[in-house]
Amino acid sequence: MRLDKFLKVSRLVKRRTGANELCDAKHVEVNGKIARASYEVKEGDIIAIQMGSNLIKAQVTDVKEFATKENAALMYKLI
Repeated sequence: MRLDKFLKVSRLVKRRTGANELCDAKHVEVNGKIARASYEVKEGDIIAIQMGSNLIKAQVTDVKEFATKENAALMYKLI
């Protein structure tokens, strides 16, 4: 699954366009490297998102095409 879609489905970012903009501005890293929106997310990847002064680090635990509000939090583990 693409990184921008994963961020949206897992609800780490509200909208996919917002996820795209974060990736374009180089505010998203996967496994310590700056990642593009087209990066293919895999289980075990560590995603770091810099939004202003907030840093969110999460490890991918599951990759699903669709997720409900309750299941979205199960797709990652905050570090």
